[in-house]
Amino acid sequence: MTSFLSSTTSQQEITALEMKIHETIESINQLKTQRDFMLSFSNYPQDFIQDWLKSQSRDLKLMTDTVGNPEEERRTDFYHSPWVKEAVGRYIFSKVQQRRQELEQVLGIRLT
Repeated sequence: MTSFLSSTTSQQEITALEMKIHETIESINQLKTQRDFMLSFSNYPQDFIQDWLKSQSRDLKLMTDTVGNPEEERRTDFYHSPWVKEAVGRYIFSKVQQRRQELEQVLGIRLT
């Protein structure tokens, strides 16, 4: 037994068998996940689709770092809110300041 365990070829065999066991376990876990997915769909298709779409929407929002509600922002009422006038004013002011700084750099002077 000692000579078997100390042999390099047997060590390689043991490592290969451990890798095969690991791959088999991983395959079993993937197949179980797929089975659960399909079983849930076959038992309650409508609920499954609704839950799945909600989950996909949340995942997409997290992946794209979307802030706000894109569906709400598609409607014109969203842009008639009181905050829009202030936001537009701030945006225009920042663009004017940016353009002013560009002109100062090009002309090499300080406009006051």
